[in-house]
Amino acid sequence: MRLPRKPPKVFYGWWIVFACFVIALYMSGVVFYGFTAIFEPIADEFGWSYTQISIAASLRGLEAGLLAPFIGLVVDRWGPRRLIFGGVVVIVLGLMLLSQATSLGMFYVAFVLMSLGISSCGLSVTVVAVANWFRKRVGLASGIMICGYGSSGLLVPVMVKLIDAYDWRKAVFILSLGMLVICLPLSLLVRHKPEQYGYLPDGEVSSTVKIDESLVTPSAEEANIGAKQAMKTRTFWYIALGLMPQFVVVPAVITHVMPYLSSIGIARAMSGLVATAIPLLSISGRFGLGWLGDKFNKRRKQLTVSALILLTLSLLCFEFTARGWVWLLVPFLPLFGFSYGGNVTMVGVLLREHFGRGRFGTIIGFMWGILMLVSIAGPPIAGWAFDTRGSYQGVWLASAGIIFVGAVIVLMIPPVSITSRAKNGAS
Repeated sequence: MRLPRKPPKVFYGWWIVFACFVIALYMSGVVFYGFTAIFEPIADEFGWSYTQISIAASLRGLEAGLLAPFIGLVVDRWGPRRLIFGGVVVIVLGLMLLSQATSLGMFYVAFVLMSLGISSCGLSVTVVAVANWFRKRVGLASGIMICGYGSSGLLVPVMVKLIDAYDWRKAVFILSLGMLVICLPLSLLVRHKPEQYGYLPDGEVSSTVKIDESLVTPSAEEANIGAKQAMKTRTFWYIALGLMPQFVVVPAVITHVMPYLSSIGIARAMSGLVATAIPLLSISGRFGLGWLGDKFNKRRKQLTVSALILLTLSLLCFEFTARGWVWLLVPFLPLFGFSYGGNVTMVGVLLREHFGRGRFGTIIGFMWGILMLVSIAGPPIAGWAFDTRGSYQGVWLASAGIIFVGAVIVLMIPPVSITSRAKNGAS
């Protein structure tokens, strides 16, 4: 036991937000959003089908989904810093292998490596790193950090330029070196829980420092439901089932946006701008819905439903762009970006609200595991549709339908007061 140091002018939690923001920006830009930029160059070089190439994106989701529950348990025990450091190293190795790929098997192995890294330093870990340091402002802090994933769209035109100037292999190798130089040092800034350093969430000062992490307990003011109890509640499964459609559809759109727009006669330069705009415009949702979730904390479920309805409308615009109505890309971009970006933030906010932060890492790890596993279906289905029919027609219309079903399921989430009874054995 020792007295805490004088609190710094800037609460250290905000430095963690900054570090996770930049790591998210670079990792997501290169591995997730940037994949659409190398999609066609790879198809042209190897002659692989769209389905075969899309499977790589699914492998990324499969591996991450299977590991997410385990990672959630580990981050509660070890903290996020070691996981993020190791994850960055593994992603770099995966990118270097990808730049040397000469066969489909080697191509898939590279994505398996990258998915291992994403599992260790991706959303389920960075959200925990931030959420542990905030309570009253958890929506705002999570929203700012998650904006890093949206800002990663800035790397898409960089990748396109690098591919045009060199080729896709050299571009990927250069980006792997950039990740090593930028993200590895930032991972060292991350810390686990504020109580270990004499503070409470949001920067309030505690009278003692509790060195043993097992003694770091949440405030009595918030819910503190165990992972097993949480997964027995209707709330957990309504959140999962309601958001599953989004996590099937969004990876399909992001993976196939450039091939789809090229297939309907839109130039690669223009389709690259659209691919860039999608994550950038998602910043408004990632930040905005997090802020609104704090301001209207009794309406978080309704905010999530509203975002799903906007996502449904955006997909209808995307579908009918193929009918010659290119102007529909104008409403598609802000609707799609805001809605899916906002709900990425709301996953953690809803779980934090209903179950507290005592076992938040484990709970969100299982949730992300479920959502990542279902996300593997989207890209291959869209690729199969194109390989079979020669177009994407009907894919986005069906996607809009299942997203609307998800909105209905989210409406069924019980109030927080009902969920809290799980602590006493009622669910």
